[in-house]
Amino acid sequence: MRRGIKEMDLILSAFADVHLDDFAEDDLVLYDQLLSENDHDIYGWIGGQFPVPEAYLDLVTRISNGAQGVTRPA
Repeated sequence: MRRGIKEMDLILSAFADVHLDDFAEDDLVLYDQLLSENDHDIYGWIGGQFPVPEAYLDLVTRISNGAQGVTRPA
């Protein structure tokens, strides 16, 4: 995966490797929609710097839980 910023490559690739095989079709559609968002916005949502849009809240929370050490110290 190649995103606009390296941190998003690391975070989203690690998340996808662990979770995407278990996603239902609706989850995959939402994840695809998230990927169309700006990397700096997604990074801010995952790191807690910006409020997360309601549609992405559960997904971003799951991604954030696996991003310890990338967005903030573990």
